[in-house]
Amino acid sequence: MSMSDPLGDMLTRIRNAIGRKKTKVSTPASRLRARVLDVLKDEGYIRDYSQVDYGNGKSELEIELKYYEGSPVIREISRVSKPGRRVYVSVRSIPQVGNGLGIAILSTPKGVMADHQAREQNVGGEVLCQIF
Repeated sequence: MSMSDPLGDMLTRIRNAIGRKKTKVSTPASRLRARVLDVLKDEGYIRDYSQVDYGNGKSELEIELKYYEGSPVIREISRVSKPGRRVYVSVRSIPQVGNGLGIAILSTPKGVMADHQAREQNVGGEVLCQIF
């Protein structure tokens, strides 16, 4: 089965796992998903993730979700740029998520990074998702 939005699928799996109070969730592996998970780990929204390789070139990413005093660290996670409507921003119009309490993850010419890193490096790009 072909998937039209792999990143949206991963975000939905994370959202569903948080709703069920799961500690781990797995998703098929790709470089974009791994880069987004790198940003989530660096910003402290997930504990860690690891790549599990199966035969025939199949691999999955095991994501360890993070909870603080019983409530999830990720309160809201949403896809911004979708296959039907791509959202690109310049460095001056990078959105503030939750008045700076959340982050937006951007795909820039310098790689996938959080909104504050994109402002520091003075680059814009495609807004992949927002986490609050």
